[in-house]
Amino acid sequence: MDFTISPEVEGLRMRIARFMEDRILPVESDRAAYDSHGNIAGAPLQALRGEARAEGLWCLQLRRETGGGGLGKTGMAVVYEEMNRSIFGPVVFNSAAPDDGNMMVLESLGTDTQKARFLAPLVDGKSRSAFAMTEPHPGGGSDPGMMQTRAVRDGGDWIVSGHKWFITGAEGAEVFILLARTSDDARRGHTAFLFHRDDPGWEIVRRIPIMGPEEHGGHCELRFDGLRIPKENVLLEEGRGLKVVQTRLGTARLTHCMRWLGLAKRCVEIATEYSAHREGFGVRLADRESVQVMLGDLAMRIEIGRLLVMKAAWEIDRGGYAQKEVSMAKIHVANLLHAAADTAIQINGARGYSQDTPLEWIYRYARQARLVDGADEVHKMLLNRHLTEQGRGFWSWDVAGDAD
Repeated sequence: MDFTISPEVEGLRMRIARFMEDRILPVESDRAAYDSHGNIAGAPLQALRGEARAEGLWCLQLRRETGGGGLGKTGMAVVYEEMNRSIFGPVVFNSAAPDDGNMMVLESLGTDTQKARFLAPLVDGKSRSAFAMTEPHPGGGSDPGMMQTRAVRDGGDWIVSGHKWFITGAEGAEVFILLARTSDDARRGHTAFLFHRDDPGWEIVRRIPIMGPEEHGGHCELRFDGLRIPKENVLLEEGRGLKVVQTRLGTARLTHCMRWLGLAKRCVEIATEYSAHREGFGVRLADRESVQVMLGDLAMRIEIGRLLVMKAAWEIDRGGYAQKEVSMAKIHVANLLHAAADTAIQINGARGYSQDTPLEWIYRYARQARLVDGADEVHKMLLNRHLTEQGRGFWSWDVAGDAD
């Protein structure tokens, strides 16, 4: 495992860092640049997106022939971390969830026709997308075997009926990937479909109010009542919906972690800067052992998170699934993000609790990290499954020259 990055990746990281410092952070500090849901408003977003695209910092996660930067997962780990130094960063570079995950799965599994209709507008930044899988009880969440939404054949089409909720970005999306049950087969009983916002037979029931700031388009409840989807909009093939989910969510979980590391580092940055000049009882906060312990612990935990993320990215780049590695990274970095925001707020005191810094934004946002794309407990159960199957081999090293 060699985590040395190429000069090209380092060059991209440095360019993103400069763009962040010169262009994005000043916008983030302007409260007029926020929309009513706590994210960057449309006008400043479009201006920054134009500049990012002009500087060649657009869709770096996609292949060059698709219109992206051609980065592998290890390169993405480096630049995504830098992009999320700001809470506005990822969406400016068209590397924010859920669009980045949806674009990557369409790029990987879509037909040429599907790419032209559904992927190209996302790459161009002309539309947004959503991934509709999660359902209210008694439907499927982390367990797709519980899925209630069904698609049944009608001639050459499929007719969808069902109920989804907490679908990120749905209110602003034009492109949707929908997972529905098409048979009762445990392994081949789900199919992924593509549909457009203007297709009849479905509705947004409500935009669900949440604790934290929201992605563009919110988190919505959807109902399907006769949505007709032509067979050419089946993604991959009938019965391979779980393969689509595996392809999308494994990488999506990891890209979340890449971005969260950037936010965790920003929390440390704000806390370190404040503690360096704030005094109490004649002593700088930075000189107090308690503060030094807090920041030192975060520095260590961030580096552990970076190593977990990079190992998972390396495994995917060399053709592996990295299921264990992604689960470990997801658990660790999700909890780290919350701890980093909480510690930074504590060091900043009332300033941290105010909106004078993005710490309170990050703190509210961070609580969802332990839930999205699989709760902590689900990933720990998956790790135990690997441990049960592999025994002491769970901790084996790769040996040079061994066949895969």
